[in-house]
Amino acid sequence: MKTKFDELLDFPTVLNFKVMGIACDELPDLVVAELQKHTPGDYAPTIKPSSKGNYHSVSVAVTVTSKEHIEKIYKTLNAIEQVRYVL
Repeated sequence: MKTKFDELLDFPTVLNFKVMGIACDELPDLVVAELQKHTPGDYAPTIKPSSKGNYHSVSVAVTVTSKEHIEKIYKTLNAIEQVRYVL
């Protein structure tokens, strides 16, 4: 990834990751499980259903330590089968 996070942010910092995926009960658990692999901690995801109920948005605040750390989190969250977008 050719990002400029290192130029725009001072580390460590807290970023809010928003993950949009298929509406299923296990989506928040899958997201938190992936985050635990790279940044262990207590996470309290916020879940919002779409207007038609087909998708869920899961928002989680994560303390990141570097540009590489952010990129790794984006890649692993995108690898979850039920996930459609990561913002």
